[in-house]
Amino acid sequence: MRAPLRIGLSLLIAVAAAIVIPAAPVAAAPGDNYVVDDALSGARTRWFDEARFGMFIHFGPYAVYQGQYGTCREAEWIKRQCNIPWSDYEAKAATFNPASFNANTIVQMAKQAGQKYIVITSKHHDGFAMWPTRVNRWNLRDHSGFSRDLLRELKDAATANGIKLGFYYSIWDWHDPDFVANFPAYVTKMKAQLQELVTNYDPALLWFDGEWTETNPTNPWSEQNGEDLERFVRGISPQVITNNRIGKRRPVDGDYGTPEQALAGSPPSAQLQETCLTINNTWGYAAWDTNFKSPTQLVRDLAHLTSNGANLLLNVGPTPTGAITAGQSGALNGIGTWMSVNGAAVTGAGYPGVVNQPAWGKVTRKGNKLYLIVNNWATTLHLSQRSPFMVTGARVLGSASPVSVRTAGDGYDFLPSGGATNAIATVIEVDITTPAPTAVGTGSGLKAEFWNNTTFTGTPAVTRTDPTVNYAWRFSGSPAPAIGTDNFASRWTGSIEPRHSETYTFTAVSDDTVRLWIDGQLVIGNTAPHGPTVDQGSVTLTAGRHDIRLEHTEQGGSAYLKLIWSSPNTPAQIVPQSQLYPAATGTIQRLNDNVATYSSGWSVSSARGLGDYNDDVHYTTTNGGSFTYTFNGTGIDYLSERYSDQGQVDIYLDGVLRATVDTSSSTRLTQQVIYTVRGLPQGSHTLRGVKRSGTYMLVDRFDVVAQ
Repeated sequence: MRAPLRIGLSLLIAVAAAIVIPAAPVAAAPGDNYVVDDALSGARTRWFDEARFGMFIHFGPYAVYQGQYGTCREAEWIKRQCNIPWSDYEAKAATFNPASFNANTIVQMAKQAGQKYIVITSKHHDGFAMWPTRVNRWNLRDHSGFSRDLLRELKDAATANGIKLGFYYSIWDWHDPDFVANFPAYVTKMKAQLQELVTNYDPALLWFDGEWTETNPTNPWSEQNGEDLERFVRGISPQVITNNRIGKRRPVDGDYGTPEQALAGSPPSAQLQETCLTINNTWGYAAWDTNFKSPTQLVRDLAHLTSNGANLLLNVGPTPTGAITAGQSGALNGIGTWMSVNGAAVTGAGYPGVVNQPAWGKVTRKGNKLYLIVNNWATTLHLSQRSPFMVTGARVLGSASPVSVRTAGDGYDFLPSGGATNAIATVIEVDITTPAPTAVGTGSGLKAEFWNNTTFTGTPAVTRTDPTVNYAWRFSGSPAPAIGTDNFASRWTGSIEPRHSETYTFTAVSDDTVRLWIDGQLVIGNTAPHGPTVDQGSVTLTAGRHDIRLEHTEQGGSAYLKLIWSSPNTPAQIVPQSQLYPAATGTIQRLNDNVATYSSGWSVSSARGLGDYNDDVHYTTTNGGSFTYTFNGTGIDYLSERYSDQGQVDIYLDGVLRATVDTSSSTRLTQQVIYTVRGLPQGSHTLRGVKRSGTYMLVDRFDVVAQ
């Protein structure tokens, strides 16, 4: 048990009276959606996604120990890991005197290194506030007697130099007895402190931590607590960016993920990404930790992350007086020297999309420029394409040496005329031209239908047009006031219009189940009930409209559904409204399989008793066998059986191959939609199906949308 601070009763009463507890936001209810925008591509998060490089500062009274308590070595966790009594820790914290902390020097150091934002610990797990909070006296001014406001100094210096400032804030609090004894009271005080930080310093970012399940002290933080805190933070600071530790590090929490001491290994799919790394081995200051990473390693880590569209938040731990050690500043200076010439390859750049990453280094992209960050210089540097582009020019940054280019194999060879210009990495800037996209669409969204059951049965309780599919209903929201918060089903139908002809990756972030069809082909199917999960599927599409059908069920607990796409020339984003069109309305004509024209080798099977429409099907066992059906309308569904003895079918519409559909299934399913399309111009159209594989191909019925 820690020793309590000795504070007079009258002073405690005065401090308590001074605390301004923020008003609680309006309670959530059915119909509420917590999503505020598309954090992957929206204006609010754009500065963060373009910054790529930031400075982390771990600073607090733990620095006074310099990483040593008796024979125990630790840094910012030294109180807990070395079992320091609270009486000792509080006495040591009273001597904390960061008189050498120079905000201008630190900001200039970050700026010279090419860092665009700074995140400093406002309160770490020991609960000590680095600003003069009015919520308690366990802070730098009241407990340590340090009169300066370091956060204000850092805010002013950062603003003057065009650097964004954010605050780290630990949810887990070892010091406040209410964290264990009266958690709701602790949460109230936590919100009051966050209100102070937002009101007094206007941070661009809040970096939460300490959300995991833990003991000593027991941490009760839950997904529901995260939901409440994120709603509170959005209410007091609508533009602030938060990390996923505001909740439980799930792909639906906050705005971005936070891999720690590990490089993000793939481009963003459901969230932006930021890796946080130490310059040496510890976050807080430890005099014995002099194992500083080299500028070469750090620059190459930064290049790796940029090539995956992720940020690097690189930590420094000031000494007890607030100074940055030579080992830390030396590493930053080395990065800055490289960035002064090659920063264009990092700031504002990201995942290249159109090329595969080479063995000789990394490639980043900014618009129509590629940056070849070459670690292993050679006279010929090959780059393989994932999607077509033309090279129109190339040059070495910071050098007059020309670079010639030639087509070679699956891409291009770059042939620099001179040697490497930098021992860390030499950068070649490449001008490219990609096929022009089609015009931005004019869509209004998808037709949305919602049921108060999980089986899509009966008439939908709500039907509307949804601009996008970007929902975080969480525990207490739902699609509409008429829909309950649990046990509902959702379906979106219409057409989707890619602007490029290339392979698209679709990402569904869902809870509890999800299925996605594009042109009748199942692209994503996760029907086992699950918590927030990321599922992906890829399909090659031509520019223009394609049919889409998306289904989701919520079977208890929290509820989420987001539909994201990406391609070599489309960064990951919520599929925008402009590229979505609602399913056309009209009369559905249900027609038996005998209306189609069949090639030779087809037969009819009647009275199978398996649930076929009109109790009959046409079938063939001949690869290359085909059916053709010409109809008048704006859409059509081709329905058949799915079973283990069936295979792939090519689908043509008006003479154009639109999809290759796998009709196999481990269980027999009758009257299944094999291909569907909507939004066609009113008039005559021809649907053709060709058997490619499997033992059988069947045709059961056609549903035609007629105006």
